[in-house]
Amino acid sequence: MPASSSSRFMTLVMIKPTHYDDNGYPITWFRSIIPSNTLAALNGIASDCNTRKVLGDDVELVLEPYDECNRRIQPKKIIASIRARGGKALICMVGVQTNQFPRAIDLAKPFLDAGLPVALGGFHVAGCLSMLDELPPEISAAMDMGISMFAGEAEEGRLDEVLRDAWNGSLKPLYNYIDDLPALDGQPAPNLSADVLALTHGSFSSFDLGRGCPFQCSFCTIINVQGRKSRFRTPDDLERIVRENAAQGIQDFFVTDDNLARNRHWEAFFDRLIELKTSEGLRVGLIIQVDTLCHKIPNFIEKAKKAGVRRTFIGLENINPDNLLGAKKRQNKITDYREMLQKWSDHGVYTWCGYITGFPADTKESILRDIEIIKRELPVDILEIFFLTPLPGSEDHRNLLKAGQWMDPDLNKYDLHHRLTHHGKMTDTEWEDAYKAAWDSYFSDEHIETVARRHGASGKRDPGKVVQFMTHFRVLYDVEGIHPLEGGVFRLKYRTDRRPDRPMELPGVFHLKLAGEIVWKLWNYAAYTIKALRIAHKVRSDPKRLDYMDTAISVASDTEHDVLEIFTETSGGTGAVEKKRAADRRREIFSPAITKVLAADR
Repeated sequence: MPASSSSRFMTLVMIKPTHYDDNGYPITWFRSIIPSNTLAALNGIASDCNTRKVLGDDVELVLEPYDECNRRIQPKKIIASIRARGGKALICMVGVQTNQFPRAIDLAKPFLDAGLPVALGGFHVAGCLSMLDELPPEISAAMDMGISMFAGEAEEGRLDEVLRDAWNGSLKPLYNYIDDLPALDGQPAPNLSADVLALTHGSFSSFDLGRGCPFQCSFCTIINVQGRKSRFRTPDDLERIVRENAAQGIQDFFVTDDNLARNRHWEAFFDRLIELKTSEGLRVGLIIQVDTLCHKIPNFIEKAKKAGVRRTFIGLENINPDNLLGAKKRQNKITDYREMLQKWSDHGVYTWCGYITGFPADTKESILRDIEIIKRELPVDILEIFFLTPLPGSEDHRNLLKAGQWMDPDLNKYDLHHRLTHHGKMTDTEWEDAYKAAWDSYFSDEHIETVARRHGASGKRDPGKVVQFMTHFRVLYDVEGIHPLEGGVFRLKYRTDRRPDRPMELPGVFHLKLAGEIVWKLWNYAAYTIKALRIAHKVRSDPKRLDYMDTAISVASDTEHDVLEIFTETSGGTGAVEKKRAADRRREIFSPAITKVLAADR
């Protein structure tokens, strides 16, 4: 944002930190995959603060958003820029998750040493304040360093207060709004400029249409940070977001609502997008997150497709109902999984499903058995596999802490990609081996071809596209050694950015190793790409591709609950079938009577 010569200045530096890899280097990419919605949200609120002149008519806010996932953060250069501009400044560490907390503190230190005020907010701070009786030591230590903590959300004037305090040199140690969550309707929308969004692969942006979740999953932090009472934006808010981004050439979005299907305005949102597409030719592409029951909402999937939804994230989490019940994920019914996934597939929407390993009933054998069942019987495109992780802010974390159970003390590992606890039935090695074997099995050449053939059999979908998606996941896991959701395009590493508790490598040694690593990665990228091209060509050129059929895409039959392994291999599965049959019988008995009563009333 340009600053006029007649103004006094307040530079607001907003940094979304990354976290360190296993070798101690920040995970930064030439282009990242997923944009930071928290960064966009705070930037939008700050822009509104500047418009309203919350620091006075003669004070101009200069906004500098940085996403470390796609941009190297160099505190010395930022400090020098602030000094050259003059005026005051506030450094905000934005949307800091637990695994990003150590990196955020390391980034904060040089700003504090330069005498600049630093504030830090995000899920780690908010989650700890919402669920723990006292502050954990890492937050207390950060506050002792002089970092102000912010818990909650910044709309409805909360950022105004922080900015005024920073301007007056009177930042409070803690701003706690966790019990006073704001309404969203009419609030400033998430917004980032096109040059910042260009650092994401495909230049796509993000926004939220609602926050909060009514469910009670014990491993989840959202219900305790954003609340169980949902809050919503309006269709007018949505249109404003889309138009503002369209004006700078952005038309693809990740909608960050944890569960858009539970947003009571979902139909009005989809209708508005369909109307803009029909009347003005304004097209958008959407990635959304939903639950496993959304297909039961009349017209939800149909309108989602018409509105521009291309990919949907779905939290399957597990296919053993005993595990789901133990995690309080009662809304997931495995008897609905096939119908739900087939409906998304029939409408040409890619399904990306989460799967968690390490529930109490899991063993290495049961995890690998379940992965094979998913491969054979469920038409999932991408399976995102995780370790069950006790994230601060979740019920699981609080319970383990109170019970005195061991949890890995290195917060940097709390990325769902590292084992952090011991398991009741598996040794540490068995759990880690099962996790790796699950990835290797699902993203094998054979299964990538199977998923591609399912797409080819539809006659409407390009099998090469899903091969591309699955290969990208496979490369990021196998070659880069990170979870694909943290991925990007071309990894960047800098010698002097290494984690402070690791020894800094000598310049020649570091760069020689880096050069060798790049060559090795490029060789593997090429090998995987060639495999992917061969699979895509094999499926596309098969004259019988439209005749392909397997269990996952076969139409449901009356006997499938008696023969498919997803229903027969566990006592929870057979119990789920019995519950469904009992519910069906009750509907058969009572539905005619209810229909008669309603008819009589009319």
